[in-house]
Amino acid sequence: MSQPTHRRHFLKSSTLAGAGLWVAASGLLAKGASPNDKLNLGIIGAGGRGAANLDSLKSENVAALCDVNSDALAAQAKNHPNAKTYADWRKMLEQKDLNAVVISTPDHHHALAGVNAMKRGLHVYCEKPLAHSVHEARAMQEAYNNSHVATQMGTQIHATDNYRRVVELVQSGAIGPVREAHVWCSRQGNVDGGRPQGTEPVPANFNWDVWLGPAPERPFNTNYIKGGCMVWEQFWDFGNGCIGDMGSHLIDLPFWALGLRRPTSVEAEGSALREETYPEWLKVCWEHPAGAGRPAVKLFWYDGIQRPPSPEGHDLNTWGIGVLFVGDRGKLLADYGRQILLPESQYKDHKPVEPWIAPSLGHHEEWVHACKTGAPTLCNFEYSGMLVENNLLGTVALRCGKKLDWDAVAMKATNCPEADKYIRREYRPGWSL
Repeated sequence: MSQPTHRRHFLKSSTLAGAGLWVAASGLLAKGASPNDKLNLGIIGAGGRGAANLDSLKSENVAALCDVNSDALAAQAKNHPNAKTYADWRKMLEQKDLNAVVISTPDHHHALAGVNAMKRGLHVYCEKPLAHSVHEARAMQEAYNNSHVATQMGTQIHATDNYRRVVELVQSGAIGPVREAHVWCSRQGNVDGGRPQGTEPVPANFNWDVWLGPAPERPFNTNYIKGGCMVWEQFWDFGNGCIGDMGSHLIDLPFWALGLRRPTSVEAEGSALREETYPEWLKVCWEHPAGAGRPAVKLFWYDGIQRPPSPEGHDLNTWGIGVLFVGDRGKLLADYGRQILLPESQYKDHKPVEPWIAPSLGHHEEWVHACKTGAPTLCNFEYSGMLVENNLLGTVALRCGKKLDWDAVAMKATNCPEADKYIRREYRPGWSL
């Protein structure tokens, strides 16, 4: 397929897939903003990733700061003395002068804060993963499609040139039709599987009740929060381990390049199943039906010590992260900064296709521009919601212990009714989408 023909197909199929990559949303200027105005931002999560996101958005006006850690809140308040401060994002969303919010909380708050913000007509930037459950990922998609606001999930690598060039190689047919894609990350589950025992006094600077939010009632224990996301994301109550975190970055590449949407089945295996926490390692296989211009695809995930078979001449055990596309005429090995066509002898004279995916304004800049002008964002909540929905189905299959036949329309595993309790979670009183 020639590059120009493929590009026309790509633009059409991306729109039909609902990814919104090339169609600007409407109504984004309803609050009277112009490209020269500063957004009034509400920052949910002021430390850690929140501080990093805030630094990337320092050109805008910080009108509200929210954090359960009063020390982190006070530190940021010194830099933004005109911002109102909150411990609870539900209260912050009542502030009338906000245009947009940035969500950098633990995963179990993402969708609740995001959906409630969009219902109020606020633009939303949300850290990955977009949700804590499959149902929440779908709710974020639906709220986005109903709200006409600008959204972006925090997958910064999506904005890099290397990802764009890999997508172009795949979509230009350099390795032929792709029927398999393998994705891996060496991060291992680092919590032994048990719930922390005992009750500790809650620190005076920490609002444990709000940190728990919609999660089940648990006594405070520093073992939940010390070490940041590398610890709390291991607990099913608060996260989905490596696939929830790094899967958002890495599975993004084949999802984008192959135009994937919703799988028809998923199966998973891992180290010893733990009731409370993510396993030491996980392997997942999703089956995606054929799409416009491509065959059906099997998508594989590996973490911890697991890897796909190494292609000749490349030991994947030396690659901490990576993606391997398997086509009918060759293979493509990539990570954040590399791309290698295989076998190399076959591609030594290969000429790269002319780039057609424009350089990004910058991941955060893309979102700000969309808030002010109605321009599209590449990781909007329709696209990223489908990506996260796909990923989290892997943990559902693991916890059910069987291959799931997936009815995406009904959002049901048709052969496994016991999956329902993992697809949709219950919330503590006072917390809702």
